[in-house]
Amino acid sequence: MTFATLVASLDDDLARIEQRVRGAADVEYPVLGDVLTAIVEAGGKRLRPVLLLLAAKPFNYDITTLAPAAAGVEMLHTASLVHDDTIDKSQLRRGQPTLNSMFDNSTVILIGDYLFAQSAIMTAETLNARAMSVFATILANVCDGQLREIFQSHRIDQTRAEYERRIFGKTASLFAGAAEMGAILAGADDESIAQLRAFGADFGMAFQIVDDVLDLRATSEQIGKPANLDLRQGTVTLPTMLYLAHANGSASVSQVRRAVDGELDTDEEYSAIATLIEESGAIEQALEAASEYIQRALDRLDIVRDAESRDNLAAYATLALNRTS
Repeated sequence: MTFATLVASLDDDLARIEQRVRGAADVEYPVLGDVLTAIVEAGGKRLRPVLLLLAAKPFNYDITTLAPAAAGVEMLHTASLVHDDTIDKSQLRRGQPTLNSMFDNSTVILIGDYLFAQSAIMTAETLNARAMSVFATILANVCDGQLREIFQSHRIDQTRAEYERRIFGKTASLFAGAAEMGAILAGADDESIAQLRAFGADFGMAFQIVDDVLDLRATSEQIGKPANLDLRQGTVTLPTMLYLAHANGSASVSQVRRAVDGELDTDEEYSAIATLIEESGAIEQALEAASEYIQRALDRLDIVRDAESRDNLAAYATLALNRTS
C-alpha cells in the first residue's frame, strides 16, 4: 500500500483538517499572510494528522471531535519548524524560502509563537482536558528536544541515550502525542491508548533516524534543504555516532571532528565526510536501528482488534523506511 492509497481513504476528513490549518494562516498583515499560506500549503504529507485519525479509527471515530486536534497537532509541528529554522539559520524548507530568510529573528520568533497559540486554540476546541494535557506535554517535549540539540551541538562524545532523548523530544513526541490524542478522543481504553502512544513514539524515532540518514545521503533537491546540514550545524546524528564508534583512533576521526566543529569551508569537504560515513557501513547500521523501531511499533498493534485499522496502521509504520525526502 502506498501512502497516497492510505490517505485516499481519509480524503474527506483530511480536507476538513486542511481547511482548518490554512485558516490559521489567514492574518491581517498582507505580506505575512501570503508567506504563511505558502508555508502551510507546502506542509508535506500531513503525517501527524493522518496518524491521529488512524489511531481513532478502531474506536468511536467522530471527525467533528478529531478535526480540531488533528489541525492543532499539525500547526504545532509547523510552528516548531519555524523556530527550528530560526535557530539553524536555515534559508530553505521543503524547497521554499523560510521565514528566517525574509524577516529578522524577533519577527520570526513572534510568528512561531502565534502559530503555537493557534495550535493550542484548535486543540482546546475538543473540550477534552486529557487531550489538552497531551498537547501541553508535546509542546514541552519539543522545546526540550530543541534545547538539547542546542546544548549538545559540536559534541562528538555524546551518548546514544542522549541522541535518543533529543530526537524523541524534537520528532517522536509529536507522533506519540498525535496517536495518543486520537485514541483518547475516540474513547479508547487506557491500555489501547498507551500502546498507540508507544506505537507513535517508535514510528517517530524511526522517522527521525531515516531523516538523519537522508541528510547525509540525499541531494538538496531531494530533501528541499541544504544537504549535510546536520554536519554543518554541528549536530551529531546516529550515522555519525556509529561511524565514530568504529573509527576510533583513525586519522579520519579528526576530519569528522573538524566538520562537527564547523571548521570546513566548502560543500565538497562536507560531501567527502558524508561519503566517508556512508562507505563505512554506518548508514546501513542506522537504518537497521530504524527497522528495529518499526518492528517494535508493529508488535504493539496486537492491541488493535479491527483488522482493517490494524493493517492501515501497519502500512503507515512501514512508510518511514521507504522515504526519499
